[in-house]
Amino acid sequence: MTDTPFRPFETQIDRETALQSLRRATEGADDGELFLERRRSEALVFDDGRVKNASYDASEGFGLRAVRGEVTGYAHATELSQAAIARAEATARLAVGDGGGTLSDAPRATNTHLYTDADPIGGTSFPVKLDTLREIDAFARDLDPRVVQVSASIAASLQEVVILRPDGHEVSDTRPMTRVQVSIIVEENGRRESGSAGGGGRIGLDGLIAPENWQAKAREALRIALVNLRAEPAPAGVMDVVLGPGWPGILLHEAIGHGLEGDFNRKQSSAFAGLMGQRIAAPGVTVLDDGTIPDRRGSITIDDEGTPSAKNVLIEDGILVGYMQDRQNARLMGVAPTGNGRRESYAHAPMPRMTNTYMLGGDSDPADILADLKDGIYAVGFGGGQVDITNGKFVFSCTEAYRVKDGKVGAPVKGATLIGDGATALQQIRALGNDMALDPGMGNCGKQGQWVPVGVGQPTVMIGGLTVGGSAT
Repeated sequence: MTDTPFRPFETQIDRETALQSLRRATEGADDGELFLERRRSEALVFDDGRVKNASYDASEGFGLRAVRGEVTGYAHATELSQAAIARAEATARLAVGDGGGTLSDAPRATNTHLYTDADPIGGTSFPVKLDTLREIDAFARDLDPRVVQVSASIAASLQEVVILRPDGHEVSDTRPMTRVQVSIIVEENGRRESGSAGGGGRIGLDGLIAPENWQAKAREALRIALVNLRAEPAPAGVMDVVLGPGWPGILLHEAIGHGLEGDFNRKQSSAFAGLMGQRIAAPGVTVLDDGTIPDRRGSITIDDEGTPSAKNVLIEDGILVGYMQDRQNARLMGVAPTGNGRRESYAHAPMPRMTNTYMLGGDSDPADILADLKDGIYAVGFGGGQVDITNGKFVFSCTEAYRVKDGKVGAPVKGATLIGDGATALQQIRALGNDMALDPGMGNCGKQGQWVPVGVGQPTVMIGGLTVGGSAT
């Protein structure tokens, strides 16, 4: 492991020679860049009383891109050498053809730093991490005699990127990431249920592995497991649903957020295409994508094209006012990039992606919102889900939900799924709580085979007329 700063133009590649290759690849193109990356990651898993996995990975490489119109030429390699860049030059050049494009201006510069650049892997010793996992395991087992299995994990990574443009504009970013996760299985009378809690962000491990932090996660994981232990079969039918604050914003992210990404709208494949300036949500609904929140999992000082991240309003008081854009789709749609050009790694071309996507709170007391729910479901936690971008239809499974009748929160329910479509759900929002919260830092987003870290958030929200899949009453 090394703490040496990532300076590829000082150690492995001659900057001027690489720049000449990039310029040849993008001559006559609309855009392009050389993206260089080094990434290190470590993950420790303690399961069922022993170390199950301890891994350390390191990788580095580059991606060279040339863009003309809607066509992208992209070549990448794991070898940081001038010879590899020269080979990539010819491949990326294929997208440009005879040229004729005008190279887009470089992104504006920024001096903002949204997170530390310290290495979270080397910041805490390996023995301390192992001891912490053992302590988590012992603590969780002592919480309740019904605990039969505990799984705890600590993960940390550091991504370092340098982006060079044909005009010589160069930017860099150092991105830490950490996470602690605790999962618990409980058993009573032959029935087993599980609960999980965790989180992190672009921070060091010190705070995450402090006892007060992981103990809270262990207690929360146990609470969810015990709730599920007494859960009854979920009802089925069309009913009103109240979503809790924070992590339930994952429904917003999937059912609505992807539909507001620029590429889907430029290609007219989004359910929200062509609706700019029109009402797409109930009055009072304001949705933002904000990559500038310090230390958050979804935050980025600059995106993977070098554009500074931004606080972008997507829906304002129910009116569609913006899409999330990378440079290519912004140029083709005649708008400005929004700092949402993201890629999983040097082996992937950037595309419009979310950062931290959330709905602003309203002025209703959450207790009053629940009191107004006559017959429905109160959904607090979510697991996996599926969404069709073209029509916004979604299916989400609840990991913690309760039956509500006449404003009274009753027994927890198991097996509930929420079914609907994003466009209709936005219009059917009936109340917004004053308790907007962000998730604890555990989201990952997949799109076209690429995964990036994201954040979500929302207040308590009542949505009318969702289909709840479960067991018929």
